[in-house]
Amino acid sequence: MGHFVPIRRRGAPTLGSRPRATGSRGLRHTVIGVAVIAIMLFPLYWMVNVSLQPAGNAAATPWLPFDLSLRGYEIAIAEQGGNLVTSLVVSLGAVVLSLLIATPAAYALARFRLGRWVSVILFGVLTTQMVPGIVVANALYSAYSDLGLLNSYAGLILADSAAGIPFSIILMRAFMTSIPTSIVEAAYVDGAGPLRAFLAVVLPISRNALITSALFTFLFAWGDFLFALTLTTTESMRPITLGLYSYIGGFINDWSPIMATAVLSSLPAIALLVVAQRYVAAGVTGGAVKA
Repeated sequence: MGHFVPIRRRGAPTLGSRPRATGSRGLRHTVIGVAVIAIMLFPLYWMVNVSLQPAGNAAATPWLPFDLSLRGYEIAIAEQGGNLVTSLVVSLGAVVLSLLIATPAAYALARFRLGRWVSVILFGVLTTQMVPGIVVANALYSAYSDLGLLNSYAGLILADSAAGIPFSIILMRAFMTSIPTSIVEAAYVDGAGPLRAFLAVVLPISRNALITSALFTFLFAWGDFLFALTLTTTESMRPITLGLYSYIGGFINDWSPIMATAVLSSLPAIALLVVAQRYVAAGVTGGAVKA
């Protein structure tokens, strides 16, 4: 009787063999990842570092902020506090207006039997995102001049909503399409009408998509520069982006207030991203399930 010879699969470990060492590879990847993150975060660190300096040139700022001072923030709040409030009011107004228009529009595109017209409407919504902003700004300037909407909160809110509404429609429509029809029909059986079913059933289920749309619309409006520069001509109505732009000149010898203003303008976006991080991840992945 012949001896039994076990058949070993190619690449399978044998008795007495040691697994390949992966510790050095993992350490190398970790070091590379930390280096990349450090390079990406260095401009933010330098912005905060310069904002905490007493005064002086940004190039002469020490690497570590040993001599801390809040003088830059005091000047920034005194000079740019009103601009921060203007940006906050405009951004929140753009969020409210965008959600009021985009939410029922997305639900209609997701639930109503429109046939091939859904693709046509979505194509039209996408087309609006391709129009250069300067073209829209110039057209709005002429219309706003006739309507008296220049240098007004309403004008900036309407303009900034133009970027948030199409994005919100596309995102929420994709999410609402994945909602089972049986849930809405169960609300009808319980006696709810279309409006009540939409408010009491669809909106709570679509919370993640709503928060995601609201966050991105807020970021669009908060960082807007083109509409603010075109549709405002006075210092009384000036968002923070224009406030930062007003600091830039031919010669700057004190960068602390500028960097302090930049830090203050970054705080709302950072806070919202930290608070709504899990909702944003769920809203984006939920909208990707079914388009």
